[in-house]
Amino acid sequence: MDLVAQHLDDLWAKGKAFLGVRYAILGGAMTWVSERNLVSAISNAGGFGVIASGAMSPDLLRTEIQETKARTQNPFGVNLITLHPHLIKLIDVCVEEKITHVVLAGGLPPADAITKLKDRGLKVICFAPALVLAKKLLKLGVDALIIEGMEAGGHIGPVSTSVLAQEILPYVTEVPVFVAGGIGRGEAIVSYLEMGAAGCQLGTRFVCATESIAHPEFKKTFIKAQARDAVTSPQLDPRFPIIPVRAIANQATKDFIAYQKEYIEKVDRQEVHLKEAQLNIEHFWAGALRRAVIEGDVERGSVMAGQSVGMVTSEQPTHDIIGELIDQAKSTLHSRISYTQRISAQC
Repeated sequence: MDLVAQHLDDLWAKGKAFLGVRYAILGGAMTWVSERNLVSAISNAGGFGVIASGAMSPDLLRTEIQETKARTQNPFGVNLITLHPHLIKLIDVCVEEKITHVVLAGGLPPADAITKLKDRGLKVICFAPALVLAKKLLKLGVDALIIEGMEAGGHIGPVSTSVLAQEILPYVTEVPVFVAGGIGRGEAIVSYLEMGAAGCQLGTRFVCATESIAHPEFKKTFIKAQARDAVTSPQLDPRFPIIPVRAIANQATKDFIAYQKEYIEKVDRQEVHLKEAQLNIEHFWAGALRRAVIEGDVERGSVMAGQSVGMVTSEQPTHDIIGELIDQAKSTLHSRISYTQRISAQC
């Protein structure tokens, strides 16, 4: 193995060993996108695919796991939403289907869920949006963390990836920490590895993979988009709190603003109760992601995308996407090693 490849292997050795893969690159769990075809393709290319269970029933999740296994012999994981009403039953499915790693997302996971997974020998990965929560999760016994910045697509927090990395990586060394949010090139992966990350998670970069079942119109929108087109859903009134979602601006974005205004005015005129208005606003996006990803309605659906969407310029096989990331990472390390060697020779 050459010096550059060895250096890269050393940088993410902890992540590779934890995931059991060639490259410590996780596929972000994207509902409707991260299913059997893309997940298996990421794993077959040396990364770590993750099934997005979303609102799946236990039976649907079991089928998805079995279909993924039929397409890859390599490790992959399952992302479970902590607020799912049948979370424990979904965990049972993961145990029965011999899944090795589970990612718990969507809020602070219940302690009994973590305990059950660990008692059954599964590795537990959780999202840590702040250092204080990272430490709390470590006390609960999680095996690894993901820190995801606001540059990511879908539901996001308020802090950027670069700030979270500085806040958490120097102080959490007991478990592998993977960095996510706005990562689209190998140079960025190297920078976070050098800061102490065990690996990185990418979602947006894989949406336009050949193996992705996303609708051609959905992929076309990604390929045309620039970073600034991936915007967060606005909150117009603090009485109507909204969890920000990053997606490519479209007609639905404008409709959502108008919809909020309509209900704000109705509440102000006392035509509807506050709770009813809140519920209606929360339900505005119901089914919107499926409309965009599966049906191809990229104007009325939700085109969730991270700011790295500007780096998605064509449809490519997953193997080629990961290959590009690795080549970029190695090129960066080669330049640094060559520079160090030149300096040493001059001394």
